[in-house]
Formats: sequence, C-alpha cells, structure tokens
Amino acid sequence: LLWSTAGVVTRQLQVAQGFEVTFWRSFFNAASLCVILPLWQGPGVFARLPWRRGAFWLSGLCWAVMFTAFMVALTMTGVARVLVTMALGPLLTALLARVVTGHRLPARTWVAIVAAGAGMAWMFAGQLGGAASGREWLGSLIALGVPMAAAVNWTVVQRSQAQGEPIDLVPAVLLGALISSAVTLPLAWPFQATAGDLGWLAFLGFTQLAIPCVLAVLCARVLPAAEVALLGLLEIVFGIALVWLIVGEAPRPEVLAGGTLVIGALLANELLGWRAVRRGPPAADESDVAPLGPA
Repeated sequence: LLWSTAGVVTRQLQVAQGFEVTFWRSFFNAASLCVILPLWQGPGVFARLPWRRGAFWLSGLCWAVMFTAFMVALTMTGVARVLVTMALGPLLTALLARVVTGHRLPARTWVAIVAAGAGMAWMFAGQLGGAASGREWLGSLIALGVPMAAAVNWTVVQRSQAQGEPIDLVPAVLLGALISSAVTLPLAWPFQATAGDLGWLAFLGFTQLAIPCVLAVLCARVLPAAEVALLGLLEIVFGIALVWLIVGEAPRPEVLAGGTLVIGALLANELLGWRAVRRGPPAADESDVAPLGPA
C-alpha cells in the first residue's frame, strides 16, 4: 500500500518534473535511511557495510536504476501502464535465475510467461497504432528498466545467499538512493520545486520508499517467497485504483485489458506455486519468485 502511493503523490506536484522529482525522492529516501538504519541495526551499522563486495555494489546499482526509471516513467506516461510493466518483475527474475543459478522453471511459470507477454503486447498495441504520444511510448520503455533491474537485483541476492554471503538489502537500498541522487543531481539543476512539492517528495522518500523497503526486508525473513511476491503484486492493484479514484486518471482500455492478463497470469503462477510448496518438497518453487520491490 505504501509503495502504491507514488502515482497519486506525483500527480500532486505543481512544478517539479522529471529528474528533479527523482533526485529529491532519492535524496529524502537516503536521508530517512540514515536515521532508520542506526535506530534499527545500531550505531555501528555504517561501519559494517560491505563496501568491498561487488555484489553489494551491483545490488545498489540495481536499486538506483529502479528508483530513477520509475519516477522518470511516471512523469512521461500513465501510472497504470508503469505499474503493469513493473508486474513483469517476478517472471523476469525467474528467467534470469534459471540462466544464472540454474533453477529449473516449472511448466506453470512458462505458461505464465507466455500469457504475460501476450498481455504486454496487448497493452502496447495502442501505442504502436498511434494511440499514445511519443513521450508516452518512451515512458513505457523507460518503465521496463524497473523490472529488468529488479530481476538482476533479486538474482544477485539469491546467488550470494546460496554462496553463504547474504546481502543486507536495506543498506543496498541506501546505496542505490545515493547513486540515484548523485546521477540525477546535474540533470535536476536548477531546482524549481516549490515548498509544497518538497513536502510531497519528502513524503515519497520516507513513506513510499524507506519504510516499505525496511518492512519488505523484515517480511521476507519470516514469510515464504511466494507469499511475499503475492503481497508485492498488490502494489499494482492499489496503485491503479488510487490514481483512478483520487486523481481521476482512468487507464486506457488496452492497459486494462492487457494489464488484467498480465496480473492474472502472475497471480495464477504464484498461487499454484504457493500451493505446491505447502504440499511439500520440492522447495525450489520458492526460488522462482521474488517481491516486486520498489518502486
């Protein structure tokens, strides 16, 4: 629910646009984590950060891409289209994990991949036919960076854990926020955000990113991966519903139709996997899903 507030809040901004929005959200996210991390893990948390580990930097870079691509896409195209595109994260993670870690995909996942691909093609068909502007089309392509980076991120984490070197995801989120802020600062200058815009962007950094990312880490420690993935899919449902009800941004028909197919395929895949895990081994089914992450 907290993750899903990005679309509604972005539509409240008066002046700030594009890279300035991304910079301030990432900046306030990093500032919030600089307070949350010591309170949660103790004052020595920053001294324990694994700065010399390549996997930690790769995970942070993935978070930076997710933060940046998500907000830039929101300023260029509809919230529903961005969120539905992000829904491909668990399936892309499954495919990448199959290549990198050798996890075999069950038949249900391959069926879901085909169905989700058809839904994405349906969703973008209107753009190819000229129903959307070039700016909206570019925004949709940029949004694809979110699930792609998420797939790399979760695969890096899974591989690291399999090698006995688990990555602490929360410090990686902080690193990603710092990278995103540094990269977008030159592009965001000169600042134009009003005081009201800064208030909304501070809300995004603290409530829409910092808090739910910490909660996601805590939940992932006690809940099965399939259950976390199911909860993560609710970001799409909540996000589309909020901008529709509060802002009045109704999704295009092709987005509703294609998005329904994508989300339906994902839900069916996760529910079947959850049932298989609850019935017993093999536990490998849990490795082919991952929370959407943040978007």
